[in-house]
Amino acid sequence: QVQLVESGGGLVQAGGSLRLSCSPSGRTFNNYAMAWFRQPVGKEREFVAGVRWDGGRFYYRDSVKGRFTLFRDIANNTVFLQMNSLNTEDTAVYHCAAELLGRGDSGGSYKYWGQGTQVTVSS
Repeated sequence: QVQLVESGGGLVQAGGSLRLSCSPSGRTFNNYAMAWFRQPVGKEREFVAGVRWDGGRFYYRDSVKGRFTLFRDIANNTVFLQMNSLNTEDTAVYHCAAELLGRGDSGGSYKYWGQGTQVTVSS
């Protein structure tokens, strides 16, 4: 059973930082696009950031550009989302997702999903 496991969420004050991590179990994801999505309470899930399967292109939603950075540690099969200058609108459950040979953007067909990690930003 392939699973994606997120960690690193928590409570932080506005202006603070958090680093989320996503590690798959059961297989490696070297040929997979990896992405982060989030779902605020009462709202639709939204794309946050992603990387193409070959690492050649990154995508970010406009509201996080310049604040969030996605990077991957190939050797340790882990994807990270570094989140800086957090604000209350970033409060959500964050999920990582994977798609074989995917583009890594918001329109991908992500087959594997993690359970999510809660990020809460207080004002």
